[in-house]
Amino acid sequence: MSTKLIKVHPEDNVAIALVDLWQGDRISFEGAEVIIINDVRAKHKITLVNLKAGAPIYMYGVLVGKVVVDVDRGGVLTVENVKHQAATTTGKTKEFSWEKPDISKWQKKTFAGYHREDGQVGTANVWLFFPLVFCENRNVELLKDIFEKELSVQQGSKQRQLLRNLINNKPEETLLEDVAQEDQVFKNIKVRFLTHQGGCGGTRHDSVALSRLLAGYINNPNVAGATVLSLGCQNLQVDILTNALNNLNKDIKKPVLIYEQQQEGTIDEMLNKIIRETFAQIKKADTIKRRPAPLSKLKLGLECGGSDGFSGISANPALGYASDLLAALGGSPILSEFPELCGVEQELVNRCVDSEISEKFIQLMSAYESAAQASGSGFDMNPSPGNIKDGLITDAIKSAGAAKKGGTSPIVDVLDYGEYVTKPGLNLLCTPGNDVESTTAMVGAGANVVVFTTGLGTPTGNPITPIIKVATNTILARRMPDIIDIDSGGVVNGEKSIAEMGEEILEYVIKVASGEIIAKADALGQEDFIPWKRGVSL
Repeated sequence: MSTKLIKVHPEDNVAIALVDLWQGDRISFEGAEVIIINDVRAKHKITLVNLKAGAPIYMYGVLVGKVVVDVDRGGVLTVENVKHQAATTTGKTKEFSWEKPDISKWQKKTFAGYHREDGQVGTANVWLFFPLVFCENRNVELLKDIFEKELSVQQGSKQRQLLRNLINNKPEETLLEDVAQEDQVFKNIKVRFLTHQGGCGGTRHDSVALSRLLAGYINNPNVAGATVLSLGCQNLQVDILTNALNNLNKDIKKPVLIYEQQQEGTIDEMLNKIIRETFAQIKKADTIKRRPAPLSKLKLGLECGGSDGFSGISANPALGYASDLLAALGGSPILSEFPELCGVEQELVNRCVDSEISEKFIQLMSAYESAAQASGSGFDMNPSPGNIKDGLITDAIKSAGAAKKGGTSPIVDVLDYGEYVTKPGLNLLCTPGNDVESTTAMVGAGANVVVFTTGLGTPTGNPITPIIKVATNTILARRMPDIIDIDSGGVVNGEKSIAEMGEEILEYVIKVASGEIIAKADALGQEDFIPWKRGVSL
């Protein structure tokens, strides 16, 4: 690679190493020579100017930290010589104007989706089972075992075959190569199950928040109907769920079957009733077919996890370009993970279409940060060991790159956890930075497809919504091809532009949304669901 350093923004005083650099290397950069003072691993940052202790560090054009000791030009930034620092946020400081990307080639494109009576369009057709309380998890698991075994005939996994061969003293070479599904009873409907540890024993607020999340899953256009199991005496009463669903969509026409164990008799009697009645509804849902829908019907969750020092220069800005294309087409991108917006709040505030939503964003960020600090933590504690190892040494550095997923479009709405997306354009949703808590929430807010960027690799999936993985670098894409859908490493090595990669991502989204391609997480059966209990989760 001829280019060894990149400066993201003209106002930055640091650069990112695109390859490993060694002490004494002399690099021509911006018309001058940079002498590398320390060994620098790819993805980490070096200073482009001499920095005195206390001097600010700028990256992506924003404040991302400060040095705590003198660091000369060419020195590497580490957790030992840098501390987190972010700019303060006020109300709008300047007017915002947006230059839309060229969408002429996209305006007549459609995806093949499942049309619902309320006007939403799904990218999948799922019958969903879930409990209102953890006491019903076992019954949901029993139903899962029954339905999955009878609705699809599958070979055992390679790992089960491996163990069976070891038990029977057979050679490993006899493992079958193909563990794909052999047959299905239904062709147009999938049956999915989720469990959780909530619904009782916590605060009443926890139960209400969970009810809104579960109502969002029922209302999500990827769901054709739902079977809900209740014990009867728990905090999350049936009427709390039905009220949450009615508040979300008064005209919902989907079948929702609810069973309360304390009113149904024996477990066998209840399960038999559930199976009979649910099977009849699943048969009806299987008659729903895909039909063309405009791209404006896509609600695209924007997620990152297992991020690295390339996330903010390859996969995230490329996804941001795809987000801009979709926003310009009337679709609804969703940017979440509020702890990973720390330091870029002012830019986001200025992009809000009115003061009401900008003030809501400031209030939610402030309340979240205050709660984190009250527990002895803070947004600065967000970067994981993996993030730090791969160059994201402060939360502000991580956040500045993470926010690139949201592109440059106006922010049309700001939603608290459990609220549902209703406006076309970029929406902000208050969630933790935890990957699964965040994706869980975006799907509950209506996301019918999610794109998830990663530099280190993560298998995260969802029970009802396809999650597409984009690698920030080609090394990862080649090392973990079973979980990576798209390789954006061409941006890092200069083979592709951000716009080209963004268009490639949107094309892939359309194919997944149409059922032409199965996202790797779906193929692996990765179905993660973790509600946020509103405690401190970063």
